[in-house]
Amino acid sequence: MQIDPDSSPSPQAAELNYVIKGANPYVFDMLSPKGRRIFFPTAGILAQTAQAAGAGINATIGTALDDAGAAMQLSSVASQLSGGAEGILSYAPNLGKPEIRSAWRGMLLEKNPSLRPDGLSLPIVTSGLTHGLSAAAYLFLDGGDAVITPDLFWENYNLLFAYAYGATLDTFPMFNGSNGFNAGAMRDKLFRGPPGKRIVVLNFPNNPTGYTPTVAEAKAIVGVIVEAADRGNNIVALIDDAYFGLVFEEGIIKESIFSMLAGAHERVLAVKIDGPTKEDYAWGIRVGFVTFGTARGGAAFYKAMESKLGGSIRGSTSSASNVGQTLLLNAYRSPDYESEKGEKYRILLRRYTKIKDILNNRKEYAEYIRPLPFNSGYFLCLRVLSGKAEEVRLILLEKYDTGVIALGDLLRVAFSSTPYEQLEKLFDNIYMAAREVSG
Repeated sequence: MQIDPDSSPSPQAAELNYVIKGANPYVFDMLSPKGRRIFFPTAGILAQTAQAAGAGINATIGTALDDAGAAMQLSSVASQLSGGAEGILSYAPNLGKPEIRSAWRGMLLEKNPSLRPDGLSLPIVTSGLTHGLSAAAYLFLDGGDAVITPDLFWENYNLLFAYAYGATLDTFPMFNGSNGFNAGAMRDKLFRGPPGKRIVVLNFPNNPTGYTPTVAEAKAIVGVIVEAADRGNNIVALIDDAYFGLVFEEGIIKESIFSMLAGAHERVLAVKIDGPTKEDYAWGIRVGFVTFGTARGGAAFYKAMESKLGGSIRGSTSSASNVGQTLLLNAYRSPDYESEKGEKYRILLRRYTKIKDILNNRKEYAEYIRPLPFNSGYFLCLRVLSGKAEEVRLILLEKYDTGVIALGDLLRVAFSSTPYEQLEKLFDNIYMAAREVSG
């Protein structure tokens, strides 16, 4: 049967819509047309395969099994898996391995002790954090929607939100005159026009600036969003937590801002997109998670939202890497996990502290470059005060054998990938190139 995607949703989608609307009609209003139509199929091939599980003869599974019933494997592949390939080279469940979903949820609650256990969904596994952002956008973004974000943002948002889903990035200056997060400018964006759906992206520690709000600033951000919700706006808060946990100063928020927004208001849906990519130094594993939180949810509501997101995943990547999920799950069960993670954190903290010393002591830099506020993450940004940042970047490459990223009048410097012993030379090179460009 051919289905018209512009017609009424399928019965399964309609059932999910009914549950969501009954539990929280404001969240239902946040869904895009695609989000309302999508569902995770509980009938058809998946359901029939589940019903046949344990049958003496099971000819439903789209996996090649040997005559003993084990998944076929190439020795040239399986031999690289030191723990054995059994159960790893087959498909993972579409929403992720149940064990890792439970483990990640437990870790979320441990890292964010102010979260209520009944105030969030079970995390859904995606094929990396970028896929998590895209899967969430599938549910909530439609052509012409505005995505409110600071003007200093990860450039992939353009591909994810604007080019893929037809939304526009509605930016505001990230920093105010006091070099703090500009909650007032964010408020202006949220309050512009009549009440309706608002989509906000919050990314802390921020890429590219390496900035995380102070405790007071975070409260101001949440206060603005709650105030906007009180005025009748339905707000989707997409929380890009790619660099969560990498904070290097006191007085800034240690928990995710998701913790403050998940139960803030019935008209606010917080969507946490995170994963092990940076948190666990596992960039190539390509596993991410999406978690929902709102003040008016409940078990049936969260189950329906998980099914919606699961439908987006089923229709795109099908499921995330079983190998990646298994490797992570084994790591989380290791007694050495926390100590190993702490060791890597201290390497980044040492570099961060060195950079602060360099910038504080080299007063001559101030004539040509000025750092934006930074206190966390992988990066910092330097404003080029005379000339173009792109010219500085090219001179750094051609004359100083040094690579950085140019973003408008800013240079993004990744201390995450710069050895401690090269930091002084790196900043001296940037200073000399900027001085040369200034003439």
